[in-house]
Amino acid sequence: MDREKETRGIRAILIIEVLGKPAEHLTQTLQNLIKNIEEEPKVQVIEQKINEPILIKDQKNFYTSFAEIEVEVEEILYLAVLMFKYMPAHIEIINPELIALTNNGWNDILNELTRRLHGYEEIARIIQAERGILEKRLKEVLSPQQIENLFAKREEEIKEKSTKKKSKKK
Repeated sequence: MDREKETRGIRAILIIEVLGKPAEHLTQTLQNLIKNIEEEPKVQVIEQKINEPILIKDQKNFYTSFAEIEVEVEEILYLAVLMFKYMPAHIEIINPELIALTNNGWNDILNELTRRLHGYEEIARIIQAERGILEKRLKEVLSPQQIENLFAKREEEIKEKSTKKKSKKK
């Protein structure tokens, strides 16, 4: 199958979630994200709906909101680009039912995936190096007992959050 026989005009719905404060900021952030998606090459926003921010249960002044964005992309690669760039919580392909790809189409998608993963790996390495530097500086400034107390306090906070999540599930 040659490249011209690949499926074109793919429609999908993206659900993009945000959380933070103040509530108005969430709506503005979602509007900006939609504007950015509209400017993406080979992507057309068909329909959009931004839901009103709601207060997150058990959180003071933290809100959550989401946008439902229906898009049409020229080919599946552009849907993959949207997925990596905007990290939607959910993607649903509306049509077509069957998507045909050549090996070149798959190559494009897999190379985009590889490129993004290498970028994330590089960021993770930088963060690890910076963490090592911070730990070294912390050891220079604080006593071993102070450091131990900091880590113990942090572990306690993590356990408390974990316990709260488990009790909510039950």
